[in-house]
Amino acid sequence: MSSSQPLPSTPPSAADAEATPQPEAAQPPPKAEEETSFARLLEQYSADTPASGPKTGDRLEGVVVNLTADAALVDIGAKAEGFIPIEQLRTPENGISVQPGDRLPVIVEGRDAEGSLRLSVLHPDRPRNFEDLRLAHEEGRLVTGKVMGLGKGGLSVKFGEGRGFLPAARSGAHNQEEMHALVGQEVRARIMRLEPARNSVVLDRRSVLEEQRLAAENAALERLHEGDEIDARVASLAHYGAFVDLGGIEALLHVSDMSWQHLDNPATLVAIGDTVRVRVLKIEPQKRRISVGIKQLGRDPWEDVPNKYAVGQRVRGKVMRTTDFGAFIEVEPGVEGLIHISEMSWSRKQPRPSDIVKPGEVVEAVVLGVKPEERRFSLGLKQALGDPWQEAEKQYAPGKIVEGKVRNLQPFGAFVELAEGVDGMIHIGDLSEQRLKHPSEAVKVGDQVRVQVLEFDRAKRRIRLGMKQLAPKPVDLYIAAHQTGEVVSGRVVRAYPGRVQLDDGVDANCPSAVKPKPKIEEGTLAAKLSAVWKRPGAEPQPEAPAGVQLKAGETRKFRLTKLDAEQRAVEVEPV
Repeated sequence: MSSSQPLPSTPPSAADAEATPQPEAAQPPPKAEEETSFARLLEQYSADTPASGPKTGDRLEGVVVNLTADAALVDIGAKAEGFIPIEQLRTPENGISVQPGDRLPVIVEGRDAEGSLRLSVLHPDRPRNFEDLRLAHEEGRLVTGKVMGLGKGGLSVKFGEGRGFLPAARSGAHNQEEMHALVGQEVRARIMRLEPARNSVVLDRRSVLEEQRLAAENAALERLHEGDEIDARVASLAHYGAFVDLGGIEALLHVSDMSWQHLDNPATLVAIGDTVRVRVLKIEPQKRRISVGIKQLGRDPWEDVPNKYAVGQRVRGKVMRTTDFGAFIEVEPGVEGLIHISEMSWSRKQPRPSDIVKPGEVVEAVVLGVKPEERRFSLGLKQALGDPWQEAEKQYAPGKIVEGKVRNLQPFGAFVELAEGVDGMIHIGDLSEQRLKHPSEAVKVGDQVRVQVLEFDRAKRRIRLGMKQLAPKPVDLYIAAHQTGEVVSGRVVRAYPGRVQLDDGVDANCPSAVKPKPKIEEGTLAAKLSAVWKRPGAEPQPEAPAGVQLKAGETRKFRLTKLDAEQRAVEVEPV
């Protein structure tokens, strides 16, 4: 067959084709074929995977698919799964906080060495960097961070890779000790100011605490009612009471509502941290104030007072405290009575209560008055000791000589304390024989004096005393210096009855002096009658009594016939 012969019109068979050798350039090289296959696979993967697949930092919502001992497998969509380390999901009770099927927000942390997506549970209030802080600030969300340290003016707070500054004034801490206690703690705060150019974040925790406190108070005010009984924790103490936490709001437990007994110091009954049972006494919603009490849980002891105590009854009690006006006595737990200073002693001088009784002493007193509606109990101490005036009349009868202490001076005289509660008065005229302008010329306050009782008035509780009555007089000295039978000179100061002056201030009676005969003048009726009586046969005149006629003004000798020192009496007879 020549070369010009035409080709067959029919295509060669398959066998022919196989038998017919092909030129080398018509077969593709092996490397080109592999690249074509990889390109087809990449195209297919790109068709199934969105261009915006999970990237580090993405925030997604996932579904827990499975739980293992080490991790939780989470489906985050787009045919992508990731894992969360199981430690992130453990609770304080060592349990797991999620179950398969639970949905939870996550953030893409990156990929591990095998290419698996590493996830973390997303907490919207826990920013991880400055960008998260910026978003929280724009959305007005609260953020949670860890206090890393205390610096000048405030605290440094860490948020993942970001940091913020919490000024001391906005920290909610009341003192430096509370500031130090926040270091290492997690705090919730509001972003008060953010400056991207300086990566500066200023936080405010105080307003967050105030909002929380206000919300808790509102809830407590709605929950609580007057008369409720509730357990409360003692939060703080003051000299006037304690503040207790009712679960969201603090209430005042006043010291007067702690016990029916008197308390000077609340710390003697409760301590900070104690749990006490209280009754809600008063709620003032507008003032956001609650008052509670402990003693109201028990019976008021004053309810039984009218049936147990009567005026005049003697009682025993313990001295609880003294004041300037008296002493308070605990008659029984929760019931106190007052012994007024005027009922402590019979003495007119007002003593200090602390000089008579001491706290802790047990004393006996008399009930003077009971007013349960006013919670008043009046007691008397001096009444239990007995009225000294009941025995005074025997001890201070008129004429008795006693001793006492000058306790007070007045222009009209001096007051002398004879015994506790028994005073007598020396009138200025009874202080001395001399004329005084003021009692201080004769005595001083505090002097111990010897006096004579001149008058005693039991009804008026009054004793009149004299001091000059005990001072030696001229007659006393004269009696002491002479003896009966002694002849002395004297001047007749009165003829009848005879009175003779023996010395200055010393007079004597002359019992033997007779009345002088009257002088009869001639021509008078008396003279005529006398002449008649002298005639023979007339009745004889009675003889003049035996004695001596004295003449006033004459000086003559007398014999001392009587010297009575007790009565201060002297008698003489003419010699």
